[in-house]
Amino acid sequence: MASDGVTENCLAWAARDPSGVLSPYKFSRRAVGVDDVSLKITHCGVCYADVIWTRNGHGDSRYPLVPGHEIVGIVKEVGSNVRGFKVGDHVGVGVIVNSCRDCEYCNDDKENCCIKGCVLTFNGVDVDGTITKGGYSSYVVVHERYCFKIPDNYPLASAAPLLCAGITVYSPMMRHNMNQPGKSLGVIGLGGLGHMAVKFGKAFGLKVIVFSTSISKKEEALNLLGADNFVISSDQEQMKALTKSLDFIIDTASGDHPFDPYLGLLKIGGIYSLVGFPSEIKFSPGSLNLGLRSLAGSVTGGTKMIQQMIDFCAVHKIYPNIEVIPIGYVNEALERLIKRDIKYRFVIDIEKSLK
Repeated sequence: MASDGVTENCLAWAARDPSGVLSPYKFSRRAVGVDDVSLKITHCGVCYADVIWTRNGHGDSRYPLVPGHEIVGIVKEVGSNVRGFKVGDHVGVGVIVNSCRDCEYCNDDKENCCIKGCVLTFNGVDVDGTITKGGYSSYVVVHERYCFKIPDNYPLASAAPLLCAGITVYSPMMRHNMNQPGKSLGVIGLGGLGHMAVKFGKAFGLKVIVFSTSISKKEEALNLLGADNFVISSDQEQMKALTKSLDFIIDTASGDHPFDPYLGLLKIGGIYSLVGFPSEIKFSPGSLNLGLRSLAGSVTGGTKMIQQMIDFCAVHKIYPNIEVIPIGYVNEALERLIKRDIKYRFVIDIEKSLK
């Protein structure tokens, strides 16, 4: 049943200023409404977005800021109108916690594209006017529409990265019909997003080629993740050998990089999906026009797609490669994330370490 008053204090770690340094923090969550789910957070993934907003990278950070939008846990309370969840269920919460629920995109289960603007899981404005605070905390209260069922046999720690890293690559792969066995997929970058693109590609029956600037990633790509080929993108001979050979490309790189060499690897009519955020995109129009190619952007996914992805991962036993850490290590983890010193996603054990 719904709570009548102010909820219990919530333990968290928060950044107080643009230094981004996180430390213990306590605050009150809003009461559980009739359509809400309250979940005890067991784990929270660490995303590069946590670095950006804790350090005011976009100039809009509201402090104290509690990051984290790869949240998983166990339902501890539900509102009186909630029918899809019950106490004890394993659930996840991703990048958004609300939207208008009435525009053409919300009505088409694409809430992340809400015309009126979706509410981000942290650093957004919640329904009660307070600033949303994320999953580096002991529990969270969310409208049931933005919660996702996690099968009981799927490890909660492994489920956390699916809520951002996983859906960020799964969504464009499904939108552009990249789930066609026998087709070829190029994956640019082998971080948190890239390694999930490889896993999905193999599960779809694709021939997967990983492109990286670092030879150190070769063994991981081929032997750990099961990619079919590995290419150093600065090696012109290796790149030339793959000219017009790929059906699809997923570009997860956020550092600035050239686009023409990669576009030239696509077959006629090939699709290039960008999910990274380089500071600029430059390419010759001929790279698109002469090859009838498409360049598309994407970010996260709607509620229907997220649930579909979670179920797909459970059925096919797809698990992100994670390093589980205590909350007390989070500042070091963020520094390591900046240095790309992680294979491939940090996950905070909230339940055991946030006291």
